[in-house]
Amino acid sequence: MAESISISEARDDLAELVNRVAYGHERVRLVRRGRDLAAVVPTEDLELLESLDDELDLAAAREALADPANAGRIPWEDIRARLGR
Repeated sequence: MAESISISEARDDLAELVNRVAYGHERVRLVRRGRDLAAVVPTEDLELLESLDDELDLAAAREALADPANAGRIPWEDIRARLGR
């Protein structure tokens, strides 16, 4: 379980916090007024999260491509209109 510390505490001891995360492989939640706002995690954890996100995006793209309703082309003018350009 990740330790929770206040943002002001993290700011005061940022170098130590980064070392604990980077070398001790700890995860730390940053809290303000009792609310979790962010987390400091090892790079390996971030890379795993990004990889999982990529896999989900790829699965969604494959599903959309397999849908016959998406087989047709969309005219450029329609795309520009949807984007408001």
